[in-house]
This record gives sequence, structure tokens and C-alpha cells, in this order.
Amino acid sequence: MAGTSQTPPGDLGRGDRPDPATEAFVAHRNLLFTVAYEMLGSAADAEDVLQETWLRWAGVDLGEVRDQRAYLVRITTRQALGRLRALGRRRESYVGPWLPEPLLTAPDVAEDVELAESVSMAMLLVLETLQPTERAVFVLREVFDLAYDEIAEAVGKSPAAVRQIAHRARAHVAARRPRGVVSPAETRGALEAFQRAVETGDLQRLFDLLAPDVVLLGDGGGVVRAALEPLVGAEQVAHVLGRISAATSLQPAQINGHPALILRLDGEVDTVMAVRIDDGLITGLYAVRNPEKLSRIETETTLRR
Repeated sequence: MAGTSQTPPGDLGRGDRPDPATEAFVAHRNLLFTVAYEMLGSAADAEDVLQETWLRWAGVDLGEVRDQRAYLVRITTRQALGRLRALGRRRESYVGPWLPEPLLTAPDVAEDVELAESVSMAMLLVLETLQPTERAVFVLREVFDLAYDEIAEAVGKSPAAVRQIAHRARAHVAARRPRGVVSPAETRGALEAFQRAVETGDLQRLFDLLAPDVVLLGDGGGVVRAALEPLVGAEQVAHVLGRISAATSLQPAQINGHPALILRLDGEVDTVMAVRIDDGLITGLYAVRNPEKLSRIETETTLRR
């Protein structure tokens, strides 16, 4: 690995003259992170995948590589698949509901409607219901629009098999994804009303904003207090939300490309709460409290397709 670093390079200063391998990796780094994150739902694990991708990429003979982007995506996908299979076993013993790691994202993510939908908390939870290979195929085809033969190389299947997997995964996701596309303005409006109701403790207003079958998922990871089972129903969820401490401040933010709330207690991030909205009502609330999943909330993460 002559002339290469053992860690994935980040942004380089103007005076740096990267070697071709480093230059290619840096150019595609945000794309590779997005691929890994969409497959894993964890920024920490996505970073580990990038580390592994870099180590393999640094040893590649670039003269043999026709398409550097496709080659890097292939390495990243293979590493993410291996990690995803291992994570599946680890998540079986996770304490309480498991939620994706929330990311503070820049406004340009929300402007890319397809990317924003694909990284939303609701969609990432749908992707969790796919088998690892199905998830990889769906992400690479539906989000990144890779050709079937490129995906086949990445997942070790024939193009014909990949087409069948893509069809099956697409049908599976379509049956579970949010019922309609909600504009950022609609989401923001509902979230503002939700924030006012929580801050004022207005249970009736909360009840009016929640769908009758609303589901609240809380992820404490066994580290901090959170419900160990999903809370279902407007009345139950409204009463739980009504108990949020008056000392808690609620801050609007762009989380995973969508409006959400950051709850702070004594100035420290306590919870990140994302919402799912269908037909004008809140149908899903995703409250991430596990401190291990809140480390990226103070800094924007760049996602790219």
C-alpha cells in the first residue's frame, strides 16, 4: 500500500497533492458513506465500512480499474453486506426497539426528494425488514440507480437473479412505505404544531395531531430510560408526550433530510425525535435516546447520491 494512509482520508487542504487512489476515494467518499449508511442505518458502522473500503482500495492497481466509482461502490457494498449480516445477530439481543442512528443533514438533502425519502427514519426502518442482499439490491437500484450488472458484481449474484431480488424487494418496500409523499412544508407545519402542544402540555391538541393508530418507538439501547415495547394509540402516546419535562427545550432541525426535533436537557442533547406523517396526521414517532447514537447531532453530515 505504498504512499497510502491506513485510515480513510477526509477533506484535503489546498496544499496537499493526493496520490490518484486517495484523490478518487476523497471524490467519492460522501457517496460511499451514504451507500453504507443506507444499508446499515448506523453512521458509526458506515465509517467502519469506509475504513475497510479504503484499506482494500489502497491496494488496488488503478490501471486495471475502468470505472473507479463503480469499483468503490462494489467494495463498499461487499463490506457493508458482511457487517449487516453480523449486525442482524447483534440486534436480536438489543434492549428495546432498535432505531437508526439519526443524522443532522444539510438543506440540500431535503431538496433531493428521493434521497431524503430513502434516508428518512421511516424508510430506514422499512429497509430493516429486508434480507441483507435484498436491502443492498434495493438501495443500489432504487436509490443510486445502478445497472443490474453492476449490482450483480457487488452482491455476487447473476444479473437475472438481481432482477428478481429487486422486484421482490420493491414490492416488499411498497407495501410498507409511507402512504404518500409529504412536502417539507407540510411536515414542518405539523411539527411546529406538535412542538407547541408538547411545550404547553396541551393534551387535547396533541391528541388531535396524532393518528388513532400512531406508534411511538423509543430507543434507549438499555443505556437510558425508554419504553421497551412500541406504544400504540393516540391516547397512550399523547399522555406519554405530555409528561415531557418543562425543563426540556425543543429545537427544530433537519434530521435525515426531514424536519424533526432535538430535545435538550440542561443544554445537552437528550433525544432526537423524528416523525412520520400520513394524510395530515402523525402516524409514527421515532425517539432516539441512546447516547451512542447521538454523537453526530451537533455536526452536519454530508450525504450524496
